[in-house]
Amino acid sequence: MSVHAAGVPEPFDAGMLDVDDGHVLYYEQLGRPDGVPVIYLHGGPGSGCVLGARTPFDLERHRAVLLDQRAAGRSTPYAGDDGVNWAAIDMNHHVADIEQLRAHLSIDKWIVFGLSWGSVLGLAYAERHPDRVTAVVVAAVSTGTSADIDWLTVHAGRFFPAEWHEFRDYIPIELRGMRLVDAYNELLMHPDPAVHEPAAVAWCRWEDAHVATTPGAVPNPRFEDARFRLAFARQVTHCWRHDSWLSDDEIVRGAHRLIGIPGWLIHGRLDVSSPLDAPWRIHQAWPGSELIVVDDGGHGGTTMMSHCRRVLADLG
Repeated sequence: MSVHAAGVPEPFDAGMLDVDDGHVLYYEQLGRPDGVPVIYLHGGPGSGCVLGARTPFDLERHRAVLLDQRAAGRSTPYAGDDGVNWAAIDMNHHVADIEQLRAHLSIDKWIVFGLSWGSVLGLAYAERHPDRVTAVVVAAVSTGTSADIDWLTVHAGRFFPAEWHEFRDYIPIELRGMRLVDAYNELLMHPDPAVHEPAAVAWCRWEDAHVATTPGAVPNPRFEDARFRLAFARQVTHCWRHDSWLSDDEIVRGAHRLIGIPGWLIHGRLDVSSPLDAPWRIHQAWPGSELIVVDDGGHGGTTMMSHCRRVLADLG
């Protein structure tokens, strides 16, 4: 197995999947071609698969499939550029893309592994296609509801009052009657860089603030890249202004479809971005699932990822 200069494994296969609507998705496969299939769903929305996404797997046992979702990562077109068909980016399309990739790779069933937004997408996919899922492992879990989004963009400001008031007050007077996420999306989608670029800075500054709940938390270095920063902020606000394209509390109400499928919900007790009641509610509605609470964890982190690696290894 070849290894990247950064010390992470290289894929044994990579390709571009045309999913119509003007979108072409990048995917890669690592580990053993005859290993246990695992689909990894990145967070964001819009973060794409960084090199570190290759590391949670046991590559002697897993066939890991990493997908850059629509307009993210190496998929085209990119959310930070012009020409994106935003009308074709929603939950139905995301779920259909996963199914199209599974069929394209001739995989019958696979483990679904998702982080943050990837937990929402992974659970939605598993509930809609339980016959194609052998297990679900999700971390930094959200239900993607309107309440979750309003918590993160408004009510979490009680923990970071100075940062949140700066985030709120960035919105110009003429847009202040709108929901915050709608107002930011309008600024971010504006064609003038003088409008959308500073709005992306303001959005990502708030992103850095609300994840900083554990010692040693540092700003996300990817936000220093103006192209990524704009793409990320556009993707997040596009998704959240539509409440993740889910019906009311869909993830919790549909959890009964996962009965009989092994599931792990891994979550930091100090996660302000997505409070612990989200995975707890899913766990209550999903008999047989296991809720793993990382007492010193926030929204991600090394301890949480070690739990993900352990669970995935046991499933190999």
